Amino acid sequence: MTSDRPDPATVVSDSMSSEEILEELVEGTGINHVEVIETVIASLQQDESAMVSHTQNSYLWKFKYGSVEVFVQLTGQTDEDTFKVWSAVLKLPTKNDAGLMRRLLEMNWSDTFEASFGIFDEQIVVLSTRTVAELSAGEVSRLITVVATIADDNDEALQQEFAN
Repeated sequence: MTSDRPDPATVVSDSMSSEEILEELVEGTGINHVEVIETVIASLQQDESAMVSHTQNSYLWKFKYGSVEVFVQLTGQTDEDTFKVWSAVLKLPTKNDAGLMRRLLEMNWSDTFEASFGIFDEQIVVLSTRTVAELSAGEVSRLITVVATIADDNDEALQQEFAN
C-alpha cells in the first residue's frame, strides 16, 4: 500500500520549514523524541558537526552552533526520563568569580527564558532540563534553540570579561 505522506525519516526538502517537519514527525500515535531531536539538530548544526552516542536506553548528541558546542541528552522514552540541553560558555575559576556569579544570577532573572546558567564540571553552562512527560516537538525545538542561542550570544563576552 502506498501513501501520499512522505516518510518523516527521509524528508529532506528545502521547501519545508522545521516546524512543518516537526509536525510531520509528531503525527500518528506518539512522538518519537529521537527523530524530533535529530531533525532539530540537523536544522541548527554547522559543518555537519553533529555526533550521537547511544547506549541501551539513552542518547547523547553533540553539535556545533556558532562558537559553542551544544549537548542534548535523552535518558529514555518513559515519562520519568529526562531531556537535557547544555552548552559550556566559560571555564572556572575566573579572575572575578563573585562578579561573574552576580552577572549570571541577574541574567537568569531577565535573559534566559526556559534555560539558566549553572556550573557543571568546572565550567559555566547554559542549560535546560525537564522530564519527558508530555514533552512536545515544539518544546524540544524551543529548548535546544534557546540554549544554543543564549550560549552563542554570551560566551565570547563572558570570556572576554571574566576568563583568566
